[in-house]
This record gives sequence, structure tokens and C-alpha cells, in this order.
Amino acid sequence: MATTQHCIYCFETLSAYLTSRKPMSLDEIEETWEEYTKSAGNSSKSESLEKSIPALRRVAENDNSESSSSSSPSSGSTMSLATDTPATSTDSLPDTVPTITESPLFVTWNTVSPRSGNTSLRGCIGTFEAQELDEGLSSYAITSAIHDMRFDPITKRELPSLEAAVTLLTDFEDCADAMDWEIGIHGLRISFTDRGRRYGATYLPDVAAEQGWTKEETLVSLMRKAGWAGRKDKWQAVDLKVVRYQGRKASIQYPEYKRWRDWVDAQNADGEDEA
Repeated sequence: MATTQHCIYCFETLSAYLTSRKPMSLDEIEETWEEYTKSAGNSSKSESLEKSIPALRRVAENDNSESSSSSSPSSGSTMSLATDTPATSTDSLPDTVPTITESPLFVTWNTVSPRSGNTSLRGCIGTFEAQELDEGLSSYAITSAIHDMRFDPITKRELPSLEAAVTLLTDFEDCADAMDWEIGIHGLRISFTDRGRRYGATYLPDVAAEQGWTKEETLVSLMRKAGWAGRKDKWQAVDLKVVRYQGRKASIQYPEYKRWRDWVDAQNADGEDEA
């Protein structure tokens, strides 16, 4: 399945491209990510302890004060201490998912609204041919950001407003008919010929659910995306070949990438100082 590290790698690749520096490799990112998450987890626990100690001291002081008071009755009230919950750690989860080294994939860039948090598409390109992830993610991170003809190329100043999403495609199956798929589970790849012209297009598994479309609306929209200009009520007259597939998606927003990148830079600076 797609991972946070894959998304970090896309951000790292695009950021390096836009700032003319050499990016870290996927292997390097996966190594540093493990160290980073452990460090962040320990830091969160330390911060939680530091914040709870003053509160515990106050409780102890109040208890001592109450016990030393002259025969004043207990109020019967209780105090509930708020505790900070550290970021979820995956260290305790079973590592049962096999490592994927190659896969068909799509890289999606979204713009995140600073007010509502809603996202809007900024670029999305991928391939149905299996790719080595190191090369494939790097290539399509740039291609989807710079060469999606529906949008202007992404610029350096846009980086802080972006979300990166990676979808690894699996379980390709020919549909028995145009309706032989499930919203929210399957992506679609259609191909057809109409009036001597060939058409083809795809939607990733999350598109129909996010848009709130029915199956028919999804198919008509996908045909429009392919360039078909026929009458909407005549879409069923077209002989559609539909392939369904599933996708394993992960996504992160720029602030998470930036926290990791700042941590890496700090580690590198510490290493230089020690040398």
C-alpha cells in the first residue's frame, strides 16, 4: 500500500526540483522517517510528562492543604487532569504488509484551503505500467506538478499550500458490464470507439465517492473527460470497455513534510558540528 514515506518522497522531489538541489532517495527517506517518528514519539511523551508534573504538584499541594485544614469537611469534588496524547505510533502495530517495490501508480497534488481545509485538484498524472517506486514516484511527482496540461505548472511559492497523495493500483479486473463495480472501492479505466475515434480515460477509486456521483454520473463524466461530446442520454448506446481496479492511497500536507525536513536538516547540522 502507499505510505506516508511515499508522499514525503514526492514533496522532497518537487521541492528539490523547484529549488535546484539534489533530493534524498526513497531509501534515505524511509530510513530517516523511522528515526524521525521515534524521535517525535519520545518528544511528545517528554512534553506530556513536563506538562503534567506542575499539575500533579498542584494536586499534591491541594491534598496537603486539605489534610492540614482544621476539621473542614471534604467537598466531595473531584479533579480531572487533562493529559496530552502523543501522536499515534505505528511501532506497536504488526508489520504484516509486504514491502512493495514496484506498482502502477498515480501522484496527485491538491491545494488546501487555509480557511476551510477543503482540497482542490492541482495536478494528477500516473501510469498503469508497473514502475520501480523510487523512479516512478520521482518521475510522476514532477510530471503531475509541472506537466498536467489542465493546470499551470506548480511554483515554489505554492508548496506550503499543497497536499501530496500517492495511489498504488492493484487488482485489475475486466467488468462484466459498465455497472460491474462499486463506488468507493473501485477505480475505472474506460476505452471505447465512437464514430471512428478512440477514447480512453480513468478515475481513481476515491473520485466518485468524493464527488457524490451515482454510477451513471461517474461513467458519463468519465466519458466527457475522455473527450466524448455525444448526448448524455445516449451514453448507453456506446460500447464501453470497463476495467475496474483498486487503489492503496496515502496523503500528507506540506506542514508534515516541512517538520520532517527541518528535523533532517537539524540532524545533518548536528553531525557536521560533531565532525
